[in-house]
Amino acid sequence: MTLSAVDSAVLLGYLAIMLGMGVWFSRKNTDTEEYFVGGRRFRGWVIGLSLVGTSISSITFLAYPADAFKTGWLRYLPNLMLPLGVAIAAWLFLPFFRRNRITSAYEYLETRFGPSVRVYGAIAFMVAQLSRLAMILWLLSLLLQQVTGLSPTSAIIICGVFVGAYTIIGGIDAVIWTDVLQTIVLLVGGIACLWVILDLLPGGLDQVIEEAGAAGKFALAEWRDGAPAETRWDLSLTSKTGTMMLFIGLTAWLTEYSSNQNTVQRYCASASTLEARRGMLVCVLASLPIWAFYMFIGTALWVFFNTFPQETSSAILAGTEKAEHILPYFVTTYLPEGLAGLVIAAALAAAMSSLDSSINSVTAVSIVDIYRRHLVTGREERHYLHAAWTVAAAVTVFMIGGALLLEQASTKTLQDTSTILVSLLAGGLLGLYLLGFLTRRGDSRAAWCGIGATMAFTGWTLLANRGLLPDALSVPFDLYYTGFIGNLVMFAIGYAAGHLLPRREPLPAGASLAS
Repeated sequence: MTLSAVDSAVLLGYLAIMLGMGVWFSRKNTDTEEYFVGGRRFRGWVIGLSLVGTSISSITFLAYPADAFKTGWLRYLPNLMLPLGVAIAAWLFLPFFRRNRITSAYEYLETRFGPSVRVYGAIAFMVAQLSRLAMILWLLSLLLQQVTGLSPTSAIIICGVFVGAYTIIGGIDAVIWTDVLQTIVLLVGGIACLWVILDLLPGGLDQVIEEAGAAGKFALAEWRDGAPAETRWDLSLTSKTGTMMLFIGLTAWLTEYSSNQNTVQRYCASASTLEARRGMLVCVLASLPIWAFYMFIGTALWVFFNTFPQETSSAILAGTEKAEHILPYFVTTYLPEGLAGLVIAAALAAAMSSLDSSINSVTAVSIVDIYRRHLVTGREERHYLHAAWTVAAAVTVFMIGGALLLEQASTKTLQDTSTILVSLLAGGLLGLYLLGFLTRRGDSRAAWCGIGATMAFTGWTLLANRGLLPDALSVPFDLYYTGFIGNLVMFAIGYAAGHLLPRREPLPAGASLAS
């Protein structure tokens, strides 16, 4: 596709605003307090929209419509646990992070379990985020290649340098405010897509609801042989029942709001605990409708291409082409000039809102938990601010290098490697935090027993899944539940070890809810 002059103008105008915001906010960055938490002055609505922008990423823009187009709404089911997960986090987790004006989620781990566990949490987070950064940048470059004709290398470097530039110079102020704008652009872009779909369909909205409803396209169920299977609601570790999907969703959201630096950094940047809670409420009220909206776009696209079949849509439904291509295909084929540029900007926004947040959060963890805590202590603030710029630049270079590797090498191999590292290191973090929040037993020794047991458990599931173990050691549960069970292993082993290995020192005040 070659962009029209109008589309190019819309897209370049959006990118210019992003870069301008980075330059504008760079004037405020005189110390790490401003660079990482924005002086702790943000209002709740800003924090809430920023949380939405950080969490939606390219999954909302590409994967949700793709799932709804090819199957039903099963992917949406775990999201229904977001309100409960956020409510628990707002009243249970948030006070621990607002206490003592911390900057990193992993400072709490040192208070509760000691410095070694804090370093573990920081490293686990950084490994996961660095892998995620490379993957999102690579996916973003694919879209840019499609709409501009740039070479893969040029698209990756241009995207990476652009996002890195406004994030490095602007700090958390630029990240939060650009996330707010990107969330709005994403929603407007989605509305433009749906408006065109409904305008082109003879029966409009009624046709979508009637035809999709009759075909079961709104079902919260697995899709088998072109139709939704019956949804079971029993407890099971061997199949994806509705109840278990809700448990998975609750585990994911509790993890997101207890141990993810991207989220905890927003807590710390809020003007008060009340504003942080307002931000979490805004996030819930905005996220659920936006996710449902993009699922509905996918369903509407199914009705559209059922009415006006095309070779690409038929190939996707037949499984010979990836479902994630359906929305970009519609945008580049059917949207008028100007609207296409806006929707492409929305797709870029979806990815950029995740990239900038991860770059800044990895930088914060690197400086706060590793560099200033263990490597170079007692220096003036300006030294640490300059170190933060250097680390953010290094993270950007790593992100670009990882994306280039994904382009040149076997994607599956690199994804597998990333999955293994993240699963081994980050598995059970929710269980570790709950062990700290809810109990008084155990110190670093108990925590490391839980960490070791969880890594062994995760390693077993990975090896068994790849057929590297005898049948007697095969996994007796659906691998979809590995993370859920891993958190139970972490908590149970850590708690048991805490009984066998009593604390050597008294627990600091405010480190646990347990009396």
